[in-house]
Amino acid sequence: MSVACASLCASMSDVSPSLLVDNIGELVTNDPHVGASTLGIIRDAAVLVIDGSVAWIGKSGQAPAADDVVRVDAAGSAVIPGFVDSHGHLVFAGDRANEFAARMAGQAYSAGGIASTVRATRSATDAELEANVVRLVTEANASGTTTVECKSGYGLSVHDEARSLRAAVGHTDEITYLGAHVVPADFIGRADDYVALVVGEMLDVCAPLAGWIDVFCDRGAFDVDQARAILQAGMERGLRPRIHANQLQHGPGVQLAVELDAASADHVTHLDDADIDALAGSNTVATLLPGAEFSTRSAYPDARRLLDAGVTVALAADCNPGSSYTTNMPFCIALAVRDMRMTPGQAVWSATAGGARALRRTDVGSLLVGSRGDLVILDAPSHIHLAYRPGVPLVRQVWRAGVAVH
Repeated sequence: MSVACASLCASMSDVSPSLLVDNIGELVTNDPHVGASTLGIIRDAAVLVIDGSVAWIGKSGQAPAADDVVRVDAAGSAVIPGFVDSHGHLVFAGDRANEFAARMAGQAYSAGGIASTVRATRSATDAELEANVVRLVTEANASGTTTVECKSGYGLSVHDEARSLRAAVGHTDEITYLGAHVVPADFIGRADDYVALVVGEMLDVCAPLAGWIDVFCDRGAFDVDQARAILQAGMERGLRPRIHANQLQHGPGVQLAVELDAASADHVTHLDDADIDALAGSNTVATLLPGAEFSTRSAYPDARRLLDAGVTVALAADCNPGSSYTTNMPFCIALAVRDMRMTPGQAVWSATAGGARALRRTDVGSLLVGSRGDLVILDAPSHIHLAYRPGVPLVRQVWRAGVAVH
């Protein structure tokens, strides 16, 4: 940090800082080289953001002098990196509250309810779809999320998948083409014909609008051969792969993710030792979505088992109208600690740096010199309170690239 400080001081006459957060009681940097534990905790700290990026981190009261800086007194509270939500389905219309109530009354979950959202989404206007994305991103910002991934997947036609992706452009950080969410009602009994559409005309229209391709490889969705063909077709068009895998039952999805060097395998509720070994020896992140288990009354994956094996784990909200209608990452952290056997520190890392790994981003999820200036001030002295005080609105202030978003 001293080298970075010296460089900053030398150039201070050329660049003015935009934000200084001082008097931080506990700063989570996620850099173990600069602070205690994997979270890289610094006590009595300050952070300086210039032109949207972290320019200096150090002890409170020792920030380089500068003009035109917005000074914020954290008053001894904890500051963490903005949450990185690497799995979201924000483009949709309609509501499935009755389906949720039925599950709470004992009805089993299946992916079949997606069809009702597809009907509502196809009937919605472009403006309505975009407004829903804006609403949910704003909601996510308010609970500390500063990086958002967004999938299509509720249009399931060439026209509706393309306009779903366009609804996310400019409002989310990462956009994923999920034409292969399920086989839509108009293709029932003709799954191979639908796969041909997904990798053909639909991909032609959607590839320029997205950076990622995803597929739901599970019971009631797509088998491993179909999933492989879909992901490979996307990769040939420059899209990077990720996959919904092993949510409803054990299957080949995780092994396919590792085979194709997918950035993440998401859900991964049902795993065997071979799956865990494969993930541990790969670059593929296991993205856990505890909101889905909560909302479907399903068994939670054992995050501790994954972590002990050396698997990189991310936490994400999986916001969608059917199985996890939440954008609240602190809620997901509390669930992960209580029901997935994560420590508070592991859960916070997975919701920030882990999410960044799942998106293969190095500029978010941590507070390092050069990182994007995404900071969250908590109304709490420690990150532990995110799990210790579940349901309490502990997020006081949020900045994305040095700009206040809450």
